[in-house]
Amino acid sequence: MNYYGTLNTIVDDAFLYYWVKLLKKFKITKLFSYETQLILQALPRPHYAYCIYNAAVLAKKLNEPKISIVEFGVAGGNGLKNIEFHAKHIEQLVGIKIEVYGFDNAEGLPKPSDYRDLPYLWQEGFYAMDQEKLKSQLTRSKLVLGNVSDTLSNWLEKGEHAKVGAVMFDLDYYSSTMVAFDIFRSRPEMCLPRVFCYMDDIIGDALALCNDFTGVLKAITEFNEESEDYKLGKVQHLTGPNDFGWYRQIYGCHLFNHPRYTDFISQDNQQLPLKKRL
Repeated sequence: MNYYGTLNTIVDDAFLYYWVKLLKKFKITKLFSYETQLILQALPRPHYAYCIYNAAVLAKKLNEPKISIVEFGVAGGNGLKNIEFHAKHIEQLVGIKIEVYGFDNAEGLPKPSDYRDLPYLWQEGFYAMDQEKLKSQLTRSKLVLGNVSDTLSNWLEKGEHAKVGAVMFDLDYYSSTMVAFDIFRSRPEMCLPRVFCYMDDIIGDALALCNDFTGVLKAITEFNEESEDYKLGKVQHLTGPNDFGWYRQIYGCHLFNHPRYTDFISQDNQQLPLKKRL
């Protein structure tokens, strides 16, 4: 069952938002099973749950036995631990293996390259990692430490990971995000044909004043201008007048030159019988 999207046809998102908020306030959601919380979108970091779950479903339809989930920008490691939490439950729910990889230089943000990295918002050294403390709490994740411009190319060249099904982008900078997009440019066959992505730092607040000409949004624009072989766009079934804020941060990367992009994955029988009455 594709929970996300199906649920939206049953209840209005605005109603769901306040209902879930009420359940969380009284800590009632923890009494529900993971599957029920997934349906209610009441899990911690539901945007991660969405990407991981749907990547697993796509992999299952393509008969892929396992997938990789990647987080660019681990920082303290709370996000990576959350990915592990979802991976554990979604493995059981969908029936495929999930590998987890976290990319970070472990020393905090580098010096901003220029205005496109929003130096009025970020400073060198932000979000450093306590490596030993984090490693002691991880159960399945593999840390890939160093400058992403070096580590990602080596990781892709080795090709020892399962195909990438979902990527969480949280590198803050335009420059770092552009480098991380090599995960789609370099070896598309090492990904699923469509990859679910969460894009952090594209909304912000009045101080950030995010726009299409700086930061991550500019990186997305330039990535899409590079080639007709790949495009990164918002997931349309999540858009609407009433939605959760994170809906606007979910993107799908379509790898049109992927050898399995056109593989049929929908329902086999879609014939609509003619009704006797309207």
